[in-house]
Amino acid sequence: MNVIGAWGRRIGGGLTRHAGACLAVSLAAHVLAVVTHPTEPLDLTVYRGAAPHVLSGGLYDFAVHTGPPIPLLPFTYPPFAALVFLPLSWVPGPTAIALWQAVSVAALVVVARCALRLLRPRPDGRDRALALLWAAAGLWLEPVRHTLDQGQVNLVLGAVVLAGLALPRGALVRGAAVGLAAAVKLTPAVAGLYLLATRQWRAAAWAVATAAAATAAAWCVAPDASVRYWTVLVTQTRRVGPLWSVRNQSLRGALARLAGHDGATATALWWAALVLVTAATGWAVGAAVRRGDRLGILVAVELYGLLVSPVSWSHHWIWCVPAMIWLAHGPHRRRPVALAAFAAWAAATGARLVPLLIRAEDGLPHPDPYPAPLAWPGSVYAVCALLTFAALASGPVRDSAAAGDTAPPEDAEPAGDAAPPEDGTSAPGQERDARLPLPRDTG
Repeated sequence: MNVIGAWGRRIGGGLTRHAGACLAVSLAAHVLAVVTHPTEPLDLTVYRGAAPHVLSGGLYDFAVHTGPPIPLLPFTYPPFAALVFLPLSWVPGPTAIALWQAVSVAALVVVARCALRLLRPRPDGRDRALALLWAAAGLWLEPVRHTLDQGQVNLVLGAVVLAGLALPRGALVRGAAVGLAAAVKLTPAVAGLYLLATRQWRAAAWAVATAAAATAAAWCVAPDASVRYWTVLVTQTRRVGPLWSVRNQSLRGALARLAGHDGATATALWWAALVLVTAATGWAVGAAVRRGDRLGILVAVELYGLLVSPVSWSHHWIWCVPAMIWLAHGPHRRRPVALAAFAAWAAATGARLVPLLIRAEDGLPHPDPYPAPLAWPGSVYAVCALLTFAALASGPVRDSAAAGDTAPPEDAEPAGDAAPPEDGTSAPGQERDARLPLPRDTG
């Protein structure tokens, strides 16, 4: 085992030293895949086509014609999002696709870098290389690839949230980042739970104020579309597609497939599961708060949002990247449940299981009742999230107040005298002190 560990650290050190080259090779392979096997970025097509209607009218009557099981793709975001996407409609389609790809890949690097910054507020010099390595690997994880193929906005919004929470020190910027992302798409609003869990009351207030200001601005520009969205469309979840499809990796979608169809039984199961998942999330968040684990708190609330949302398409699950970073480099990385969770994420997202199930599902004439051989593996992202909750809450958690000590100051060095090896992990038998200072709620 010591020989295997030594070889692993040597390989990790080599990759870390050549992280830039690894990312360059991964990017080259990505570009080659895009050129040789181009996909139609349907979501980007919707963004570009619908955005001008925020000024001319008919924003929510616009739709892109596709095929079953979602024959029409309407614009499903708040009117403010259409204002944000408006510049995409001013450039030719190929230019917009190339720019959006470049922005999304850059956003992936930001996601990895800021996740590591949340995990270790005082980086040790290897975090930049680790971020490049995670971006290189992340390009090939299914939620990221699906986001890039569809021209989705998930990576950009994830980068905005993570950069807002990890980099600035002021409550205004932290809250504004969350509020702005939530004004574009409702799902990032779950990051507000992170602000509440870490008692950043001013940042939470700024998040609400920013989202309200952006929504009010869009209301002034497009009052009719705003009234229609916020009074009618915002609750019409089936407008975005069938809840039972394996494309929907939320808890509601998984239970609908396991029950055979989306009916009363699935709804009752969902409400019961919602209580259990909320309790599990509270358990995981509470443990992460007590040890000052900022990335752990954020991963927990983001996975909770994906689970409890009625619709969480597989491309929404780009938060698997921060989750895997926590599992690989966090305080519980050597525990069996963390290793199992990491292996589950790597297998599910790296093997592109969900697209395989989608192709099988689309080949069915009418999946009612939904076949069990597809329903069980189709719950894979929910299972990965629950395993991550278990890893976040695993092991004894020492309450600082109860123990009579306090979290280390912001300039504290990691515990132990030995320098960590070059792969970014701790030396054998040595783990970093996980109790990091939570951000101060200032200005």
